[in-house]
Amino acid sequence: MEIKYQLKSASQRRSTPYQPTENIGFGRIRTDHMFVMDYADGQWQNPRVTSFGPLPISPGAMALHYGQSIFEGAKAFLHPNDEIYTFRLDKNIERLNTSASILCMPHVPAEMQKQAIEALIDVERLWFPRQEGACFYIRPFMFATEDNLSVRSANAYTYCVVISPSGAYYPDGNNSAIRLLVSKKYHRAVSGGTGAAKASGNYAASLRAATAAKEFGAAQVLYLDANNQQIEEAGAMNHFHVRKDGTLIIPTFTDTILKSITSQSVLALGEHLGCEIKQETIMIDDFIADVRSGEIVEAGGFGTAAVVSAVGEYIFEDNTIIQVADGQVGPVTKKLYQLYSDIQNGRCDDPYNWLTQIPRLYK
Repeated sequence: MEIKYQLKSASQRRSTPYQPTENIGFGRIRTDHMFVMDYADGQWQNPRVTSFGPLPISPGAMALHYGQSIFEGAKAFLHPNDEIYTFRLDKNIERLNTSASILCMPHVPAEMQKQAIEALIDVERLWFPRQEGACFYIRPFMFATEDNLSVRSANAYTYCVVISPSGAYYPDGNNSAIRLLVSKKYHRAVSGGTGAAKASGNYAASLRAATAAKEFGAAQVLYLDANNQQIEEAGAMNHFHVRKDGTLIIPTFTDTILKSITSQSVLALGEHLGCEIKQETIMIDDFIADVRSGEIVEAGGFGTAAVVSAVGEYIFEDNTIIQVADGQVGPVTKKLYQLYSDIQNGRCDDPYNWLTQIPRLYK
């Protein structure tokens, strides 16, 4: 793929390393440029790195009417050798195409996606925040652009990548446990739907539940299946818990659960953590009983943004609250977060070659 570079003039773009004096938050900031590519006549064309700014879109664009819109969330890290590395980008690329299949959208060839993201990061190196816990949060997305009001899959799309220089997701460094609302009223997905896709519409549908969670003093919702029997996932992360014997349990992936790349990575790290990690179908009644009896000693969630979030309390719609152990971040959760962060940031060995150095191509 031959990428065109349509960059801002040298005087308009960043010329020195980004050194913020305070926590910059997560997902707020954009770099100078974005990658854009168009799909028409059955093929991807006109790949370009261009100035960050509004995208032209028709009021009749099918994404606006029928929701053909998907996205991904990946991260890149600055290592002690002053080089930038992506983390498991191949899995994000694979999952975007899984989402595309579910929403009847064209695939973006894996090598095209990789080249696009690496080209943009390469151009924006100076935007990486020189700050503890910082990352490049990478947002590839695709949406239907064909101007047509027929209810069908579109024939034209735009694929775009933007970068958000981001600080730590939690300012206190994941040192506090959150509360989840266990809801029998709100459901994220049903079997046979789009639950396994990272589709924009799924997140729009989650906003009402997230609002309800805040009314209960909770950070997110813990969703159950449509029959209110099995634990599925939280609003922006897969769920997990740790048993008294040290075993870490993640719900079995189904077509109503987004297949978290963090969860997939954690499943591979058991021998490095010194504990067994496995997936099971988890019944909510059994889970509650095990929390109350002390059989479950830690719980939390996995996701790209926060990496690992400890859960100290669960609140129910009748205002019943159950606390996990002492309600604090447990030792397995702490150890996992530290190991995962150390691998991402190049502070320890990368046992599975999950990191890929960004080549220096643009002159």
